[in-house]
Amino acid sequence: MVRIDYAPWGINPPHTHTRATEILIVLEGSQVGFVTSNPDNSHITKVLQKGDVFVFPIGLVHYQRNVGTTNTIALAALSSQNPGVITIASAIFGSTPVIANDLLAKAFQVDKSVVDQLQANF
Repeated sequence: MVRIDYAPWGINPPHTHTRATEILIVLEGSQVGFVTSNPDNSHITKVLQKGDVFVFPIGLVHYQRNVGTTNTIALAALSSQNPGVITIASAIFGSTPVIANDLLAKAFQVDKSVVDQLQANF
């Protein structure tokens, strides 16, 4: 189990666990969100309060964000000692070697210069 402490508007960016389910126990408020699988890709969010528990099934893209004015505190536990984690933005824009910018530009329907800028941030 890991204690998580987020400052106001702090985030745990969108990610997924390839080998584990995650359970989040909130000690002080937080917002969670996840995206359902294809073809719907529905973005669902919920503001959690003290004592709320939320489960992210294995492989589900999800995030946490503090939407309050004080620190958010939560406990997270995963169903595996080796849960695997893929942080979406880092995996896409920070891979080594890089994914070709023309491929990403087409996939995200943006100009190659936008992809170059994003890759430079990683």
